[in-house]
Amino acid sequence: MIMNRMNKGLLYFVLLIASCLILFPLLYTLSSSFMTNGESATYPPRMLPSHLNWDNYMNVIQTIPVMRFIGNSFIVSTLIMIGQIVTASTAAYAFAFLRFPGKTFLFALFLATMMIPWEVIMIPNYLTIKNWNLLDSYTGLIIPFVASAFGTFLLRQSFLQLPGELFEAARIDGCGHIRIFLSLVLPLSTPAIATLGVYSFLNHWNMYLWPLLITNKEEMRTVQIGISMLQFEEMTSWNLVLAGVVTVLIPSLLLLVLGLKPLVRGITAGALKG
Repeated sequence: MIMNRMNKGLLYFVLLIASCLILFPLLYTLSSSFMTNGESATYPPRMLPSHLNWDNYMNVIQTIPVMRFIGNSFIVSTLIMIGQIVTASTAAYAFAFLRFPGKTFLFALFLATMMIPWEVIMIPNYLTIKNWNLLDSYTGLIIPFVASAFGTFLLRQSFLQLPGELFEAARIDGCGHIRIFLSLVLPLSTPAIATLGVYSFLNHWNMYLWPLLITNKEEMRTVQIGISMLQFEEMTSWNLVLAGVVTVLIPSLLLLVLGLKPLVRGITAGALKG
């Protein structure tokens, strides 16, 4: 009994240390965002500010249109998330329940696209968007990411775990594929869909290279590009930069907190029986 308590206490201690190491960059960023210019430039670095300097956040808002950048990122990430849920769920239903020639080959070909690095298709995507005159537009930021092979695979695996008796009963009652999809499959697969939604939103909220490539107008910049505008050639006020980082982190952290439970449920659903 004593050994079990010691082992449990040791485990909690190790987990506490690991948690502190993981949270340290975030806590240091938050602390530095309240420092003055002098405090952020001292060596060795200070861990805590002498007082809470809220002026840094006001300076961020006055220096760059950060709320515009947040709005752009929110619009782009939300529409991509919705697009991926729609396309992935419909494709996953087809691969899971419909019968058509070459289904296995098409699904394998679909999954093979996950092995292609983004850098390989970035230039063809850019040339396509440019030829369609979609530079500096929400459409150009969104279209290349509306379909997701990973999302299709995730939802297909979730759909295959649904009890077949439900579908047999629904067909006996005269339900077609559309009604089965809307009334049975989607409601029963909420954890997996929520997982895909949270993953997609966070992934594209942090997108940097594609918005940098196709946007030139300041009003179309996203948050990741906008934060880099706080670094100047003459000098860099790291307290100002980190205040901007904290500002753009808030929406994604709120979504992660709200979506953590369905995210964990969706990830662990395939590993549990019943």
